[in-house]
Amino acid sequence: MSAATLQSVDGPAERLTRRAWGMLLVLCGVIFLDALDVSMIGVALPSIRADLHMSTSSLQWVVSAYVLGYGGFLLLGGRAADLFGRRRMFLIALGVFLVASALGGLANGPSLLIATRFLKGVSAAFTAPAGLSIITTSFAEGPARNKAIAIYTSTGATGFSLGLVFSGLLTEVGWRWVFFMPVVVAAVVLAAAIPLVPRGDRPAASARSFDLIGAVTLTGAMLLLVFTLVEAPSVGWASARTLGSFAAVVAIFAAFVAHERRIPSPLVRLGILRSGSLVQANLGAMSLFGGWVGFQFILTLYLQQLRGWSALETGFAIFPAGLLVALLSPRLAPIIGRFGIARLILVGLGSTVAAYALFLRIGLHSGYAAMLPTFLLAGLGFGLAFGPLNIAATNGIAPEEQGLAGGLLNTSFQFGGALVLAVVTAVNNAYTGTGGSGQALLDGFRPAIAVSVIVAALGVLAIGVRRPARPAVAEVGPAAEEEVEPEAEAA
Repeated sequence: MSAATLQSVDGPAERLTRRAWGMLLVLCGVIFLDALDVSMIGVALPSIRADLHMSTSSLQWVVSAYVLGYGGFLLLGGRAADLFGRRRMFLIALGVFLVASALGGLANGPSLLIATRFLKGVSAAFTAPAGLSIITTSFAEGPARNKAIAIYTSTGATGFSLGLVFSGLLTEVGWRWVFFMPVVVAAVVLAAAIPLVPRGDRPAASARSFDLIGAVTLTGAMLLLVFTLVEAPSVGWASARTLGSFAAVVAIFAAFVAHERRIPSPLVRLGILRSGSLVQANLGAMSLFGGWVGFQFILTLYLQQLRGWSALETGFAIFPAGLLVALLSPRLAPIIGRFGIARLILVGLGSTVAAYALFLRIGLHSGYAAMLPTFLLAGLGFGLAFGPLNIAATNGIAPEEQGLAGGLLNTSFQFGGALVLAVVTAVNNAYTGTGGSGQALLDGFRPAIAVSVIVAALGVLAIGVRRPARPAVAEVGPAAEEEVEPEAEAA
């Protein structure tokens, strides 16, 4: 299906057809479901532990298994979408998500529950890049694509915020509904996806050209890296196990790079990294999501552990950030056209720096009014930066590599979150005082939040540094170049 059939040819360039809105609604439903699933599980963990008699160490794998599956298979998912067909991989992965969620709700022991969480992470690793590449190959670069991506990406951020509220309500009925509710949503979305997701994409290569060795080495390295980051705070950053794991990651990555340079059809064409816009977008993604994940982790501990708020109250407290993203993002396309992608990313990341910095002054008895500016600035930051980061990562990339570009970006979001969360946890443990008093806890929270401030500031630096003109990765028109390189105008 061509881009012309999905956007109006006799009206404004950003006007989408009825069929385009239907397809976009389906894709938004999946990313909403993925984000909802990530945030809902956190609130339900205490009930899961009590019902399944899980230890604390096994309970954390309910979360970590998803991170391992999602972060470890994202690039493989993106390349599979390019090689075997975006629609095919999208539908299959969505079906796997549905089955895995149902099995998780029926689990009577930790092993099956953890396995289903891993499987759901793997399925999300295939739906996320496939969904983004369906959009970027269905809409030509410009206002229509910018509008579609803005709506698509804002849906994920909104789903994450709403999940905090929905989980509190569902957990009151029973934690298994945190798994069963996504089954219903996934079934509806899958039924709608079959007629609405276009059939126009064709596999770019046969299975014989699929880089199996590259897939195994890269996925193995990413799985080991995520596993090491998750485990390092508990076993020690300087322990022989952690250092040995990091050394193994470096060795496997080196083997992957050497292999990719030798074969004609690599899993990751290393030349794609010559795109300065793509590289900067990935650094910005690591900063944006990493800073937020680390901050939200400490925020949840502050509100529930120190202040005694319930999970539902915590969700409602954070909700204004998600609401602001939902209100802002659908209106972002004309703002992008006026100010450019890079400027919005810079302002967005700058807003998150201010948001986290303001929370450093929160005390033992601060009221919600003192916290609200942080949530509003964080929501503004996500609303301004999240969509433009996706646009910057895919503009100028050839259609057959859109899935790879989407996989790289989503990998950066995921690994940024894992890395910063590990560092935040280590800093919090190092500075938390003894005795368990409120002040002792606060002494650990403040330096941990400072990590998010630093990470967000590094993102501003990465995006703001002026770079030389990038080598062409694909033929792009003047309008696309103007959006990819807006900082040149500012200079």
